[in-house]
Amino acid sequence: MVNNAICIGSRESRLAVIQSEIVMEYLKKECPQKEIRLLTMKTTGDKILDRTLDKVGGKGLFVKELDKALLERRSDLSVHSLKDMPMEVPEELPIVAFSKREDPRDVLVLPEGADNLDLSKPIGCSSQRRILQLQQMYPEATFKSIRGNVLTRLNKLDGGEYSGLILAAAGLKRLGLEERISRYYEPDEVIPAAGQGILAVQGRQGEDYSYMERFADREGTIAALCERAFVRYLDGGCSSPVAAHAVIEGDEIFLRGLYYQESTGKYKIGTMRGSLEDPETLGVNLAKKLIWEVGKNE
Repeated sequence: MVNNAICIGSRESRLAVIQSEIVMEYLKKECPQKEIRLLTMKTTGDKILDRTLDKVGGKGLFVKELDKALLERRSDLSVHSLKDMPMEVPEELPIVAFSKREDPRDVLVLPEGADNLDLSKPIGCSSQRRILQLQQMYPEATFKSIRGNVLTRLNKLDGGEYSGLILAAAGLKRLGLEERISRYYEPDEVIPAAGQGILAVQGRQGEDYSYMERFADREGTIAALCERAFVRYLDGGCSSPVAAHAVIEGDEIFLRGLYYQESTGKYKIGTMRGSLEDPETLGVNLAKKLIWEVGKNE
């Protein structure tokens, strides 16, 4: 912090700014003596829109510039959608808080005025995780990659290029666009991306971030650690259609996960319960179980 200020680094999209403003509002109440600033930037991932992420370097493209600003002390915190963060986070830039989770589900958005999915046109979706699962629900559908921020994608949809879009409920709700949602996919239909709906606040190693303690959400943290451990063990990044969704049920965590074996094209969905005290072990144990189950069927 410089000059009695806390500067938050953010991607410049409307959704990213809204998410950063959630943290800013918290900080204004928690640290009323500090000036709270916002530093926005366009990341490499925001600039390359003509290819899917797995073709150009994965999720790290959305954090590279924000990481640089933190390291150069131009910002004090970065706010990310957790689902867009790489599974490996630099030791010098730890995650200092996970937020309360917004709706984690994936949703279908139809063109304005449409009541049904017109499968003569492709569904707009760039995520292999989503496509793999949706092909089971819509075997006759075709899928076409779509990149850009949420508002850009909605404009393309309403312009007639697609029959529908698959998006995260959390982003639409934060943007105030909940009325565009035509259908929710429950996690037992389409397992969400690990961390979907959770915000991650990243800081610098060795600095005092105790002022973020009350922002951190217990259930969001447990789910984040469990889901990310599952995906990390499978080495699943943007190019691998891996999915994980954890919920707290009483004194247990219930984890649902999807493992895809790229070499064979086989995938397996499984569930497991574990202790609230050790969410990462549960994530690893389910990953090991699914690897074994896919392997034994070869």
